Formats: sequence, structure tokens, C-alpha cells
Amino acid sequence: MSLLVLGTVAFDSIETPFGKADRIIGGAGTYICWSASQFYNNIKLVSVIGDDFPQAELDALAARGVDMSGLEKRIGEKSFYWSGKYHMDMNSRDTLVTELNVLADFSPKLPEHYKNPEMLLLGNFAPAIQMQVLNQLNERPKLVAMDTMNFWMDIAMDDLKKVLTQVDVLIINDEEARQLSGQHSLVKAAKTIREMGPKYLVIKKGEHGALLFYGANVFFVPALPLEEVFDPTGAGDTFAGGFMGYLAKTGDYSLDGMKRALVYGSVAASYCVEAFGPNRLKELGPDDIKARTLEFLNLMEVTLEDIR
Repeated sequence: MSLLVLGTVAFDSIETPFGKADRIIGGAGTYICWSASQFYNNIKLVSVIGDDFPQAELDALAARGVDMSGLEKRIGEKSFYWSGKYHMDMNSRDTLVTELNVLADFSPKLPEHYKNPEMLLLGNFAPAIQMQVLNQLNERPKLVAMDTMNFWMDIAMDDLKKVLTQVDVLIINDEEARQLSGQHSLVKAAKTIREMGPKYLVIKKGEHGALLFYGANVFFVPALPLEEVFDPTGAGDTFAGGFMGYLAKTGDYSLDGMKRALVYGSVAASYCVEAFGPNRLKELGPDDIKARTLEFLNLMEVTLEDIR
């Protein structure tokens, strides 16, 4: 089984109330791959970089089982760059600089051995680019998941809705769910969004956990209370990577499988915020994932008296 990932590979400069980091490694594809590789090691990345991106970073991902054949490198051009500053609540931020660089005219071209993945994760990208990837596949994957954001809802809603018809799982945050659906209630929003195509909807609520909607079923996983949160950048992508990496490992796409994946996505995201960039994810091993998973289980476990 293989997991095909579309996502940016980039540089970030980040300022939070607890520190500052200049031109560190970032991008949705980077976070997704580091997270998914905690669970699975047959990952194929589709992205683009300039010749300024460190080879050592690519080698580190390759060592974790990430195939770079679909990563286009443009000589003489610069990689995507984003700079942002977080407010004290760490839930809101201001974008200071966005330099598209190689993303400005990116048109992905999949290698032949990329065209039959069992699973596909369309990371946050322009819907037209996401559709280009879908259209190059020889057949529909067993599971297609997608991430998106408010920006694409503002400028490319028609294209976004076309992609949604091809998606099994949509992973977005609560603000995005409300904008996409036009509904304030997340329950109503979930119903409206799933009518657009996705069978499963995951709504991330940051420090308040995540919700999974399927049919009449709703499942909730809390966020782990942490003493220190250094940098929330990439936490949502890390969640998506852990979620899909676990599903790739098990091949279980049932509701129960999705519930378990929600827990493991939350586990991965809880580590991501403990350091700037993907640095914390690079340090993790199986024992770390197991220990944090037990913390989540203890957080959710309760014994109730028999009710009649």
C-alpha cells in the first residue's frame, strides 16, 4: 500500500509570544510526511522547491521512507516562503510575508510509479492543483482525503466544490467549516459539507480537540493539555499526516478505524507544537508515540455506574 501526498515544502519565519525562528523548514508537505512516517514508510511526495532548499532535509525525509521522485527542483529559483506572528492566545496569527516563488506557476507532473496509490492526501494547495493530481491517477484510490483553507473558499470556491465531489475525507478547522457551509452550528455545517461529497468530515478545534462526523455518528477526541506550546504552525498538517499514516498502516477505513486514526492524528499534533518547525517530529520514535497515546487514553477514560 502507498500513500501519495500533495503538499508544500517551504521556508517559514515564525514569531510567537515564546520565541522567534527565522527561515526554518516548513510547508504542509513537510509536516505531513514527517508525521505520517511515524506510522508508515511508503510515502510518495508531490511538491516543488527551489535550489535554495537544503539537501540534508530531503535526505532526512528519504531516510524515513518518503519517495522524492515527485518533488520538482527548479534551478535558479527560490522555494515558497511564509512569515507570520502569533497572538498571545496562539490560536490567531498575522501573516507578515508570503512569497510564492516556485509555487506561482507550479503544475505537478506525477511519475508513473505515483499513479496507482491506494491512498491520497491532498494537502492544502490551490483546488486546481489538487484536481490536476487527481486527474493524473490511473484509477481512483481506495481513500482520498483533502485539506483546504479559507483563502481558497474566498477565491476559488467553484474549483473547491469540484474537488470535494472526489473526496472521501475532508479535514478542516471549525472556522473553515463554518465558512464552507454557511452554518454556525458545527453539526449543521457537517451535514451541509458532507452533502458536497465527503463521507467523513474531520473538524479540528485546535486546543479544544477534534470532531469526526460520519452519517449520524459524531466522535470527539480532546487535545492534550500541555504546559508549553511553542509553535502551532503545521499542527493541522501534522494531524492530517498522523491520521492518514495510521490508516495506511492498518488499511482499516471503517468508522472504528477512523476513530482510532483521529486519536493518532491528535497524538502527532500534540508533539508538533512543542518546538519550532518540524523539529520535535524528527526526534520521535515508536516509544514516544505509545507513551503519548496512553496519555490520551487516560484523558478520555471514564467508568460510569450502570444506568437504566
